[in-house]
Amino acid sequence: MLATLVTILKDNWQWRKQIARLALFDLVKKSRGAVLSWAWFFIKPGMYIFCFWFALDVGLRVGSGASSPDAPPYILWLSAGIIPWFFMQDMLSAGIDVLHRYPYLVNKIKFPLSCISTIFTSATMLVQLMLMVVLFVMYFACGMRFDAYLLQVPLLLILMFLFWTVASILFSQLSAMSKDVANLVHAMSTPLFWLSGVLFNIKGVPLEWVQVLLQFNPITFFVTAFRGAFYEKTWFWDDPMACIGFAAAFIITLILALFVYKRFNEEVADVL
Repeated sequence: MLATLVTILKDNWQWRKQIARLALFDLVKKSRGAVLSWAWFFIKPGMYIFCFWFALDVGLRVGSGASSPDAPPYILWLSAGIIPWFFMQDMLSAGIDVLHRYPYLVNKIKFPLSCISTIFTSATMLVQLMLMVVLFVMYFACGMRFDAYLLQVPLLLILMFLFWTVASILFSQLSAMSKDVANLVHAMSTPLFWLSGVLFNIKGVPLEWVQVLLQFNPITFFVTAFRGAFYEKTWFWDDPMACIGFAAAFIITLILALFVYKRFNEEVADVL
C-alpha cells in the first residue's frame, strides 16, 4: 500500500499544473451562460443560510434563547458550521462520482485517476475559500476582533481538503464499478446533514454514547472545529477525543482508498 500512496503523491505532483488549470476551467464552466456568473457561488449558500437563520433564530428562537446577551449573533454560529458543510455536501454529491463526471480524462487522455479527484476537490475548495472570505467579513461585521484562534482556519482547510480528496478517491473508484455506491452515499447526504451537528451543538446531546459516536464523524469534526475558531474561541486539539476520532476516520479512509485504488485502478477505464 505504501507503493500505491507514493504513486498517488507522485502523480499529483507531476500533473499539478494540469490539475490547477482543469480546476479553474471547471469553475468557469459552472458559471458559463449565467448572467450573474460567479455571483451564484454566493447567492445559493446565502439563501440557505438566511432560511435556516430565519427559521431557527427568528421563528423558533433557538439562537436567541440559547445564547447570552453578550454572545456574538447566532447567525455567526450558524454560518461558521454551515459554510464548511457546503464544501462537504459537494464532495458527498458529485465528489464521490467524479470518474463519471470526467469520463474523457479516463478514456481519452489517460489522466491518473487520483488526480481527477484532486481536480474536483480543488475546484470545490476554491469556492469554499471564497465563502470563507464572506465568513470573515461576517465575523468582523459582528464586532469580533482578529485573534490567535483564527490561525487554525488554514490548517482546518488543509485537513478538510486532504480528507475529502482521499474520500473521493475511495468512493469514486467504487462508484465507477457500481452505481449502487454513489446512490447509497447520495441517500445518506441528507441524514448526515441533520445528524452531524451542522445545526446543533453535539455537546448538548443528552446521550453520552451518541456524543462519542459523533466524534468519529469527520463532518462533525470540521463543523465543530470551525465553530470553535470563529465563535466559541477554542482550539480543535483541545478536544483529544475529537482529534482521535478524526485521525481514526482519516487513517481508515486512507487505507481503504489505497486498497481500492490498487485493486481497481486498471479496470476503471474498461468499466467506464
